[in-house]
Amino acid sequence: MTTASYHLHTPFINSSCCYSNVGVSSIYGTCFPVASVRNPRKKKVSTVVKAVAAAPARGGGSRSGEELQVSSKASTSSSALEQLDIERGVCIPFRKYTPETVKSKVLESQGAILSLVGRGVEIVWKLGFYWTRLVYDYLVGRDEEVVPFRARQLRNLLCDLGPSFIKAGQVLANRPDIIREDYMNELCILQDDVPPFPNQVAFQIIEEELGQPLEAIFSKISSETIAAASLGQVYRATLRASGEDVAIKVQRPEIEPIIYRDLFLFRTLASFLNGISLQKLGCNAELIVDEFGEKLLEELDYTLEARNIEDFLENFKGDPTVKIPRAYRQLSGSRVLVMEWIDGIRCTDPQAIKEAGLDVNGFLTVGVSAALRQLLEFGLFHGDPHPGNIFAMRDGRIAYVDFGNVAQLSQQNKQILIDAVVHAVNEDYAEMANDFTRLGFLAKGTDVSPIIPALEAIWQNSAGKGLADFNFRSVTGKFNQLVYQYPIRIPERFSLVIRSLLTQEGICFTLKPDFKFLEVAYPYVAKRLLTDPNPALRERLIQVLFKDGVFQWKRLENLIVLAKENVSKMSSNPALQGNNAGSSRELKVQKKLDLTDTIKDGARLFLVDEGIRRQLLLALTEDSKLHVEELVDVYRLVEDQIDIPSVALEVVRDLPSAARDFMLSWSASVLSDK
Repeated sequence: MTTASYHLHTPFINSSCCYSNVGVSSIYGTCFPVASVRNPRKKKVSTVVKAVAAAPARGGGSRSGEELQVSSKASTSSSALEQLDIERGVCIPFRKYTPETVKSKVLESQGAILSLVGRGVEIVWKLGFYWTRLVYDYLVGRDEEVVPFRARQLRNLLCDLGPSFIKAGQVLANRPDIIREDYMNELCILQDDVPPFPNQVAFQIIEEELGQPLEAIFSKISSETIAAASLGQVYRATLRASGEDVAIKVQRPEIEPIIYRDLFLFRTLASFLNGISLQKLGCNAELIVDEFGEKLLEELDYTLEARNIEDFLENFKGDPTVKIPRAYRQLSGSRVLVMEWIDGIRCTDPQAIKEAGLDVNGFLTVGVSAALRQLLEFGLFHGDPHPGNIFAMRDGRIAYVDFGNVAQLSQQNKQILIDAVVHAVNEDYAEMANDFTRLGFLAKGTDVSPIIPALEAIWQNSAGKGLADFNFRSVTGKFNQLVYQYPIRIPERFSLVIRSLLTQEGICFTLKPDFKFLEVAYPYVAKRLLTDPNPALRERLIQVLFKDGVFQWKRLENLIVLAKENVSKMSSNPALQGNNAGSSRELKVQKKLDLTDTIKDGARLFLVDEGIRRQLLLALTEDSKLHVEELVDVYRLVEDQIDIPSVALEVVRDLPSAARDFMLSWSASVLSDK
């Protein structure tokens, strides 16, 4: 039996490039969107960090007086944090991190000044010496040939400087807008494994947090750690009261003061780099530090991770294909987290999965669908789905562990992402470029015309090969080059999205080398577009079905076929069979594609919306002929999926409401004509 172990921020594998390792706790409210201020001018250099060495500028644009004025205001700590909220589209009602809090925490301790000076000298000396060598390489013209060597030096340097710098390196590994891709690839293997601290110290922390002797709570506990990392380590134990096996996550002793001290020094150093950062990245260096510091301090608070687990449990409570471990809140604190133990099979072991009688294709379909639900449905997704954090249960379910790194997308962000998919399907690259602006990749007012041809080249080169040859890794490599050539900044939450998709695609390739990610992802998206009652998705469905005012019959047929394929694959998973879908997991197994709501909404739209009615009538009579054959083809695709009498009854029941809406619409049009 292969036992699932809990990994804390382990190195990233099975991916040629990593994306953001920091997450967001799910404690958000809604913000009113306002324009964020970023500089459209951005210089690109061939050295590791764009703010380090000078080179001829690429990309244009100039800063107006108004922009400079707003940027100067954004240099204050409150404005920087507000800008982060605006970019995310959410507000955080309680902040563990603010620059003022960090400063007060650091300076209130005894010997703070001496400690800061000593640590500051160490950081400046080591980073300065590395920077000097980069500049020297650039000046003598050998900067390109020594890149692999310098990249390894940087990785070793960050490890040597401690946990804060290890975390910073993992963030840089996901930021092609800040460093070159070859350095990113090296930082992807940045080791986060460190020797465990003594058991005696860990057990003392557990007793202090829980307020009870260890033996009063646990009947046994492992003598060795299951996993150890820079911020904490994990043990396996058995609860005395119930006999349940649990995982105990314990934070390293005295790690918080170290993190606070380094964050204070990071921000102090960043204040000297604001001018360079504004010129080359389009934002204050302090804002980048604030973004990093906010996530790092959230990761240190295990009560937030427990809340993340509860949110995931709530999201997947009716899904019999996904297993989320339960958190024992009464046995947890800010430095200790007790969770349900997961016994599963490593998702990188295809042989073990087959020996357990599981269908690899079915498991991969479940995994991709679960990932897309997190991203497009919930907006709360696992930000670190590396192979150590995902397991196959013996009943066919997929299990996730380690919820310290999660991220959240606002409803607006999710809708724009779906817009981007629609624009890609319709090959509307100008709107795709505008989606980048709406998502915060580009500054408001940036001229997107130079980016449109690059987007078109990337998408057509990748999608033109068809689903069989499409993969995110190749697209991401081209996208990284685009980011480095144009004034594009990747917001933290989207770097996490990209990394999450890349990592999971890598896992899929490990289990099945010829796996086609989009062959599973497309059917899921098709089903969502056809069946989701969300008005925003209904609108996107209409956009997909009409191109240049012409109804796309073939596209509708493809959507139905793909959606039926998703339902078929999901319903054949072992987790949905027999007793596995019992009372403990009450989701109704969907055997057919339920289009009742879609047909009902379509009938309502036909009655109420004059524009849609005209377009549909034109579609039926296009090219001076009645398109009965296309209607018959569509009907044949769905006749085995829908109960005609039931659908007709639903439509009839909705007629009074539709008639009322029709009268209101007609009245409004009459009044507007007058």
